[in-house]
Amino acid sequence: MSHASLRERLADPRPVLLDGPTGTELTRRGVSTDTPLWSADALVSAPRVVDQIHRDYVSAGAEIVTANTFRTHARNLSRLGGDGPARRLTRIAAQLARAAIGANGWVAGSMAPLEDCYRPDLTPSCADLEREHRVMGEILATSGVDFILAETHPTIREAAAAAKAANEAGLPVMVSWACGRDSRLLSGERLGDAVAAVLPFEPLAVLVNCLPAEVAGEAVGQLMQAAGSVPVGVYANTGWADAEGRWTPGGSVDPAVYAELAGGWADRGARLVGGCCGTTPAHIAALRRMLDVREWRGGTDR
Repeated sequence: MSHASLRERLADPRPVLLDGPTGTELTRRGVSTDTPLWSADALVSAPRVVDQIHRDYVSAGAEIVTANTFRTHARNLSRLGGDGPARRLTRIAAQLARAAIGANGWVAGSMAPLEDCYRPDLTPSCADLEREHRVMGEILATSGVDFILAETHPTIREAAAAAKAANEAGLPVMVSWACGRDSRLLSGERLGDAVAAVLPFEPLAVLVNCLPAEVAGEAVGQLMQAAGSVPVGVYANTGWADAEGRWTPGGSVDPAVYAELAGGWADRGARLVGGCCGTTPAHIAALRRMLDVREWRGGTDR
C-alpha cells in the first residue's frame, strides 16, 4: 500500500494497530535469539517461524507488520563480512513481512540502535551514526518496505541520525524511543527534547516503546505536549528488566489487562498502539477487540 494511503489512515481518528515483537516471540516459540546475531539469525535458521509470527499478528488484526530487521544492520552482522549479509537478510526480512500482510496493510522497516538499545553509553560517534544509518536506510529502501520505523532508540542523537537517514533514503519515518519508568529516555534525556530533535525530519508519527505498560500513559502525555499535530503512539512491554537484566513480569502479561491500559493511552491521544517485549498475538487480538468496540471521534472515545 502507498505512502499516501498510510498518511490517510493516520488522519483517521481510529487508532492504528501495530503488531507485536519478533524477538521475544521467537524465544517463546523455541528459536534461539542469542547474541550477537540475535533475532537476525532466525531469518536463516527459522524463516518459517518468522513468517508464522507475522501471519499470526496479521490474523490478530495488525495493520502494520514490522520486518525482522532490528538486527540486520552491517555493524551487527560484521563478523559475517562486509554489508552483503545486511542486504541479503534485510531483503529476506522484508519479503517475509510483505508476504504476510499482502495488500491489507503496511510493512515497516525496523532501524534499531547500532549498539545495545539498553546501553546508551555505547552509542557511537555522530559521524559513525550518520554513516551507518545512511547505509541501512538505503538498504531498507531497496528491500521494499513502506516506511522506516526508527525504534527503541535510547538517545536523542541516534534517533535523529536514523530519522535523517530515512529522509535521505526517500522513505517516510516514524521514530520511537526506549524509555524508563520515569518517561525519560534511557540516556536520561527528556522525551520532549527528543521529539523536538526529530520534528525537522517530518516524521509520520512519534512513539515510545520498550517501557512497562503500567507507566506508559505518562509518556503518551509528554509526547502529546511536544508533538503538535504529529500523531503519537506507544507499544509497551509486559514487564521490566532490572539492572542485572532479570525480567519481572507485570499485570499486563494478561492480554485483557494490557488492552485496558492501551485504552487509556488512546484516551490520552495515542493514535498508534501495539506491543513490545513480552506481548504476543493474543495481546494484539485483545487490542483489536478493544479498538473495535469503541466509537472514535478525534482520537478519543466519547
